[in-house]
Amino acid sequence: MTEISVTLPEKQYQVKIDRGLLAQVGTLVAEQWSPRKIALVSDDNVAPLYQERVATSLTEAGFTVHCYDFPAGEASKSLTVLADLAREMAKDAFNRDDGVIALGGGVTGDLAGFLAASYMRGISLIQIPTSLLAQVDSSVGGKTAVDLDTIKNIIGVFYEPDLVIVDPDTLKTLTQRDLVEGYGEIVKTAALKGGEFWQLIETINSPADIMAHSPELSARSIQYKANVVMADETESGQRQLLNFGHTIGHAVEALADGGLRHGEAVSIGMIALMQIFEDAGRAEAGITAQIKARSEAVGLPTTSPLLTSTKVLDKVKNDKKNRHGHLNLVSLKAIGEPEITSVPSERLHRF
Repeated sequence: MTEISVTLPEKQYQVKIDRGLLAQVGTLVAEQWSPRKIALVSDDNVAPLYQERVATSLTEAGFTVHCYDFPAGEASKSLTVLADLAREMAKDAFNRDDGVIALGGGVTGDLAGFLAASYMRGISLIQIPTSLLAQVDSSVGGKTAVDLDTIKNIIGVFYEPDLVIVDPDTLKTLTQRDLVEGYGEIVKTAALKGGEFWQLIETINSPADIMAHSPELSARSIQYKANVVMADETESGQRQLLNFGHTIGHAVEALADGGLRHGEAVSIGMIALMQIFEDAGRAEAGITAQIKARSEAVGLPTTSPLLTSTKVLDKVKNDKKNRHGHLNLVSLKAIGEPEITSVPSERLHRF
């Protein structure tokens, strides 16, 4: 088993990574929590696959488990669904000594995480990510949020879990598209880190390769993110590096209106932004082609007709990361050499 420690000023927790960990959930949670009620939250895709198995393991370990599910999809990451889940927990008499376990992908982690952060002003949280995207990115770092209309993650809070359990075997039930989508975040992280991580990425040429190397891909991605988060928990400085590919990616994802997965949009956003910096002579020649080749090797999209829409710039200008009239754009001078460029909003179009 690989264990990664995340140590913050007011919180310390472990990320445990190994095949077969889902069968050990009861034991792992009992090492962290005393007996209590647990709200086991999943979407209606994941619930039939894993919820009963996890609930049984938790019950055998002495916990009282209430299973809640919601309709799968980004549309459920809303205040309405959040209220529905909180209402169910209140009906089942959950109190501040109880906990929430998020069992599922990124939407579940964000929604259940925010539920734990806000219910009775905060109760205990554990993340069990079942998608590649959640395993390598969103389950670690404490970001929880819901969307408001078409604005992603606009209402939320930083709320760290007590434990993260990553079982790469859950990836076997993903569609190929959902598996590959998560790899978009891995390419992003490897490009930021460089070195041995990027060398590993250069050996991944198919979805089968992703599956074969998934424990190491998760461990390397999480370790990099953990290091960044420990240095800058609330995204006031270095953590902004993790937004590489997201500024344009979020804009394209929003305009696609469900037609693009998050990791696919990040892939498109990375390449579009790097081409701008490379053309301006502010990045190593050929770097865009390098990143594009590693994305295309597994079937990730690398461009979109939406990039030519005038609405992309409007979305970018209104990005929630726009601060004091400036947008910080994350690019690479070379693989493993990220930098942040602050651009005034009024100059963004010319830039």
